[in-house]
Amino acid sequence: MIKSQENSRTLRVADQIQRELADLLQHEIKDPRAKNITITSVEVTRDYSHAKVFYSILGNSEEIFLAQNGLENAKGFLRSQLSHRMQLRITPQLNFVYDESIERGTRLSKLIDDAVAQDKVLQQNNLE
Repeated sequence: MIKSQENSRTLRVADQIQRELADLLQHEIKDPRAKNITITSVEVTRDYSHAKVFYSILGNSEEIFLAQNGLENAKGFLRSQLSHRMQLRITPQLNFVYDESIERGTRLSKLIDDAVAQDKVLQQNNLE
């Protein structure tokens, strides 16, 4: 029972961190490298000392690199703002990780669409 409550609280804290970071990135960060970033999820350790923040950005590898640098540059500011906004005894260290799942999903979707289109062409050729 205690373990379930612990996991539930950890998930709630992670969700709150995600919402607060999204708001901070949208309204408080002035660095253009950290704009247009979407926080996709947050994983918090059980002791709340570290948070792995997954983000995505539409763009090429250079824009992803710039976004990572912008986030790293803003890390201290974001953490201090989190400590003001959230009632936590410990404000976690933020570790930003690029989330490739959206990019991978888009690539897979395109492959499926191409395969379906190719299959239709083959079916039409067989009917003729």
